Parts: sequence; C-alpha cells; structure tokens
Amino acid sequence: MPKTNIRTLAKQLGLSQGTVSKALKDSYEISAATKERVMALARKLNYVPNAYASSLRKQKSKTIALVLPEVADSFFSVAINGIESVAQKKGYHVLIYLTHENFAKEKAILNELKSGRVDGVLVSVARETKHPNHISALQTNGVPVVLFDRVLADTITAEVCTNDFECGYIATKHLIERGCRKIAYLSISKNLSIVNERLEGYKKAIREYELPPDKDLLITCNNSEGHNHAAIKKSLSSKNRPDGILASVEKLIITTYHVCKALHLEIPANVKVAGFSILPSAAILSPPVTTISQPAFEIGEAAAALLFKILEKKDHGPENTKIILPSALIIRGST
Repeated sequence: MPKTNIRTLAKQLGLSQGTVSKALKDSYEISAATKERVMALARKLNYVPNAYASSLRKQKSKTIALVLPEVADSFFSVAINGIESVAQKKGYHVLIYLTHENFAKEKAILNELKSGRVDGVLVSVARETKHPNHISALQTNGVPVVLFDRVLADTITAEVCTNDFECGYIATKHLIERGCRKIAYLSISKNLSIVNERLEGYKKAIREYELPPDKDLLITCNNSEGHNHAAIKKSLSSKNRPDGILASVEKLIITTYHVCKALHLEIPANVKVAGFSILPSAAILSPPVTTISQPAFEIGEAAAALLFKILEKKDHGPENTKIILPSALIIRGST
C-alpha cells in the first residue's frame, strides 16, 4: 500500500499541495473549514509527516553522528543512553558508527560525514588515533565536533571527560595503602589521552610513596583478548610478579580475573585488583572488584548538550568548552 503524502491528500480533496501543507501547519491563511477537511482525511489515511524531507528544506538533517571505538564496553553503552536522552528531546536522530579501534576507519567515517548528512558529530577516538587532522578537517567543513571520554591533545574542540589523572593517582594510592609494593599498570594504547593521564596519576603515587619504578610493571595490551591474556599471564607468572594490578579499561579487569584463576592466584590474598569500570557485574564478581566508576550517562548527556549548544549557538565560544565530570573510587573485595 503506497504511503500517504501531501500530494495524495491534495488530489483527493481537490486542493493544491500548498494549501494542504499550510492547513497541516495550522496556518492563519487557511480557513477553519478547510483545515478540518484536511485534518479529517489525514487522520483517515494515517498521514505521517516526512520529517526528513522537511529538514532538508530547512537545510538541517535533524541527525547527529556518534562515532565510537566499540559498544561492548559498558561505558559506551551507558553513554549512548545519555546522548540519546538529549537528542530525543531536541527531536534529533542519532546515527552510531563503530571504528573498532581502527584509525583508518575512523578517518573514513569522519570524511564521509563532511557531506552534510549530519548536523554535528560526537567522537570518542580509536586506540590507534594519534593526531586530530581528520577532526579539524570536519570542523573546517562546517560540521561541529564534540570529543568525549577519549579526547585528543592539541585539538581546538569542545570536550567532555573525567578526571583521569586524579583517578589514576587515587586508585594507585589505594592499592599502596592496602599493602601493594609492585603494582602493574595495564594499558591498551600509548596514544589515548585517558590511558596516559591515568598512567601519569599512577606514576605520581609511585613516586610519592617512594616505590621503585619498574618498566616491567607497565604492560601494554591491545584489542586482542589472546594477546592480553598472554601478557598478563607472563607478568603474573614471573619471579618478580606484581602484588597489585590497576587496569586502565574494564575489559582488562575480566582478563586479569581469568588469568588469576588459571594460575591459582587468589584475589586479594595473592594479588589485589582495581580498574576503571562501570560493569554492572563488578559487584558480583568473585570477589567483587574495586573500581573507579565513571559517570558514563552524565558524560554522554553533557557531550550531547554541548553539541546542541554549539548547533543552536546559545553561548559564545562553546567550541572551546572543556567539561570535566569527576569519577569515584568504589572499594570492594578485590583490594
């Protein structure tokens, strides 16, 4: 059955398409009787306005893009809810693009978005991303960008993130105060600002408590579960094995638990574990894991609100705004 449109209504009513369109918009130019005739037929034929066509006429897509490295991470799943809660109130759709931690794919996606398909873009950069040139190119093309969670240094763009340096320090300090003297830091990238900020916080705590720095305790993981399992197992099997582990992202917490089980290491008796995560299962792992819990929904919500502020130009210079929402240490049985 063909979809009812303004042309269909106009033909059946014997009116011009312009008259029907104005009647549907409750224009003062159209009489009450004509409006009633148009609305009655529209209800009868289940007419639904074409929001996309309307937005094209206004040169607005009423759509924003959300570019993410992955959605398996619970942080991003919750952040999406925060973003959509704002977008829906604004009458906007959200298109989600996944880079799978690949810079080339991220660059291709942002290049595609130059076409004007979306009004603005929210980005959390991939693990491989080192420079902001592709983001700057999108902005130069007139498409506003807001970075959230995973941001980039040396970019002139709006950003929403958490206090990563402070959290890295707090988590490491907590492990030290629980008796740890050889704390491994599990990273997933040498490029990501959030990972490096957390690492700097970790290093500050190590220096402050005068623990000997050890490069062997800085373990670089990646997007491969097999590689990460092997790297963590190698460290925990060594003669100088760590007595504490700080995981920079939540996927490495689960891998650490699997490795400890395989090596018959008890948490927290043999090794204490903490990490950055908002996993709902954190409290029911055996033992429950100590986490730095990030305000994922609020970060997504703030990022979307900032993007719309830029689109609506409600504030002077929102493109340079930096918003930092604090995370919290939640102490559980793993430490």
